[in-house]
Amino acid sequence: MPGCAHCGRPLDIIANQVGRRDVCPGCGEDVRSCRNCRHFDPGVAKECKEPLAEVPKDKDGANFCELFQIGEGGLHEKESRDALLSAAEALFRKK
Repeated sequence: MPGCAHCGRPLDIIANQVGRRDVCPGCGEDVRSCRNCRHFDPGVAKECKEPLAEVPKDKDGANFCELFQIGEGGLHEKESRDALLSAAEALFRKK
């Protein structure tokens, strides 16, 4: 079952019917975003497994990607990435 990549809430979506303005009822984040796409992968170039995709800079916002397919849910490490960036900034901060 598809789920929100931002909060993890299950989404009642049938056959990839996701509009650009659809939002998660749990957290209000855009559903048609890179983080909710099955092609999203933070470990690959441009964070997208689709080589022909024109990847937007904002992975959290709604987009017009024609290759969008709703993912199977689960959180995509947004919190972990933010925590790592904060830790790196703290490590290299001038004293």
